[in-house]
Amino acid sequence: MAFKVVKPGLSTTVQDLGRPGYFHLGIPEGGAMDRFALRVANMLVGNDEGAAGLEAVFMGPELTFDADTLVAVTGAEMPIFVDGEPREGWSAFVVKAGQTLRFGFLKAGARIYIAFGGGIATPLALGSRSTYPIGALGGIDGRAIAAGDVVPVGEATTMTERSLDRSLLVPVSAPVSLRVLTGLYWHRLTPACQARFFADEWVVAPEADRMGYRFRGGSPMEFVDREQPFGAGSDPSNIVDGCYSYGSIQVPGGQEPIVLHRDAVSGGGYFTLGAVISADMDLIGQLQPNTKVRFTEVTMEEALAARAARRDRLAKLRAALA
Repeated sequence: MAFKVVKPGLSTTVQDLGRPGYFHLGIPEGGAMDRFALRVANMLVGNDEGAAGLEAVFMGPELTFDADTLVAVTGAEMPIFVDGEPREGWSAFVVKAGQTLRFGFLKAGARIYIAFGGGIATPLALGSRSTYPIGALGGIDGRAIAAGDVVPVGEATTMTERSLDRSLLVPVSAPVSLRVLTGLYWHRLTPACQARFFADEWVVAPEADRMGYRFRGGSPMEFVDREQPFGAGSDPSNIVDGCYSYGSIQVPGGQEPIVLHRDAVSGGGYFTLGAVISADMDLIGQLQPNTKVRFTEVTMEEALAARAARRDRLAKLRAALA
């Protein structure tokens, strides 16, 4: 079966859990910005958690179906309609052949995830269906979906409608707290600057996408004086090229931190002061511009405990939806 794209939304791409194993070649892992939301959407429709679905940013698509299809929508809060009749988020519901799925205006969050029973069945590219537009890999010819596209879907294993117990979801505090492990170049900042980074309140800048989220409003970085090494630029924020991990926080020119996300480059010449822990990276994918944020320093033990708690939450969800 397949669905047809009537309206693509603002930026809607095919995404799964990514293509690990190619970062050393400069190809990022990619995949869903909010992996938790995609996993749950797939659970709801009976798919493998890594099956491909749609990731839509700020505005949902309009889709029609050529056969009865089990659909689930998770992530951001956005009204859902099937032929004008409302449907609930974080639930699986049947869209019948010939019906139209569309969405209202965004109310909270940034990205919705749409899973289809059987999963999107576009060709694999380096083991993944995730769209990486810069490299023209995956999805529909390596690009966002467009009006008129017909997107193939695999064979569903169930057509059972069901909903998720919302108490299993973790509410987001305000301002948002992003936990950080300081890193290899943290010593390049003065002690006063280090303290201010965690004390300041930041806001998400408009330049926030799959490559990275920029933050504004805090104090500029102050660097410990040194003679720049051969191969580094003249600015104190420059280093001899280094590798960037997923979640790394680079600060070009020492002005505005950028948290590198799913489609970010694998290395470069800007220093990184640390990284947002893996347990908080999904949350970043749901932040709108101008959202207030504070960075919170944690230890490695605390980061590992947060990762374990996230793993336990997913296990509870699997049990609840089994």
